[in-house]
Amino acid sequence: MAEALTLGIEEEYLLVNPETRAAVTSPPKGFMQMCQDKVGPRVTPEFLRCQIEIATGVCETVQQAREEIADLRGQLAELAEQNGMRLMAASTHPFTPWKQQKPTQGERYEQLSQDLRGAIHRMMICGMHVHIGIENEDHRIDVQNQMRYFLPHMLALSTSSPFWEGRLMGMKSYRLSVFDGMPRTGIPEELESYSEYERLINAIIKAGAIEDSSKIWWDIRPSNKFPTLEMRVCDICTRLDDAITIAAIYQSLTRRILRLKHSNMKWRVYPAFLIEENRWMAQRHGVSGKLIDFGSGKAVPFSELLKELIDWIAEDADALGCLKEVENAYNIVNRGSSACHQVELYENSIGPGKRKREGLYKVVDNLIEETVQGL
Repeated sequence: MAEALTLGIEEEYLLVNPETRAAVTSPPKGFMQMCQDKVGPRVTPEFLRCQIEIATGVCETVQQAREEIADLRGQLAELAEQNGMRLMAASTHPFTPWKQQKPTQGERYEQLSQDLRGAIHRMMICGMHVHIGIENEDHRIDVQNQMRYFLPHMLALSTSSPFWEGRLMGMKSYRLSVFDGMPRTGIPEELESYSEYERLINAIIKAGAIEDSSKIWWDIRPSNKFPTLEMRVCDICTRLDDAITIAAIYQSLTRRILRLKHSNMKWRVYPAFLIEENRWMAQRHGVSGKLIDFGSGKAVPFSELLKELIDWIAEDADALGCLKEVENAYNIVNRGSSACHQVELYENSIGPGKRKREGLYKVVDNLIEETVQGL
């Protein structure tokens, strides 16, 4: 391949009080500095103090990315415990209200607060972003156009946010409902070239609406910092192996799409309106539901579409050395995503004579345990 297809992964976590199980309002003074002293610039604060973000370096393989994230999760979990907290990988906290949280101090966060007001103060949500290295700018846009179709598939596999402020919200990824309250989110429209992308973004930059393209929060976008295509639709995966599976699928799909391009072919590009419908279906039902197969015009069980997808990218996954990681997607479907597990555990814990709060505590305890499982 002409493109290196390197990858990098960003993950956002919540910091939790192990006694109350609530998200912390403020970590102990000096905690972030302690983290940065230990793991360097790979860890950064988020808008809310109860959150912390990690980013891998440039990785050649998904196995290398797994090793780096395992190291980061392990070290941050250890530091959190030393400071009376726990690390939790879930896209929403099962019961802590967002209104209790405080923004991180600093000029950048104050500016975000001024610009976005209540929309960003509700952002007590965590996600996973995967970058794939694509040096050619027009290739980035070409892959973005075709990759949009597969974003609901990867969202379904990642879902980990069925709760909001102590309530089951009836969907597997409530995180997206919160995030869609921000401007410039969702599935991007089809673009002809990187030049068209720049013209589009520059139109609102010149108007003074935003400072740069980092304020474009689409589900997939060209990174404004690196020569990468950044996939942003996913919830944070509680299990590390599930996160690596999604990264492997994304990398393999990118290779498959570029391989088609070399043969002067492409995957059919669908309107954002249709893809948004599948995005909603994935958000609502996750791996246990259906998505629309636009070729047949029918809603098809996710498990069937997943098999077709894996069959389509198997050769590329094998070439990249990540076929095993890709095929782990079958395990996610069979046992359910983190959201499925959370709902099942909660519903099994709130029988006669038991308080709902006890069920929520069990969900939090399990999320904390699974965050560091298999590191």
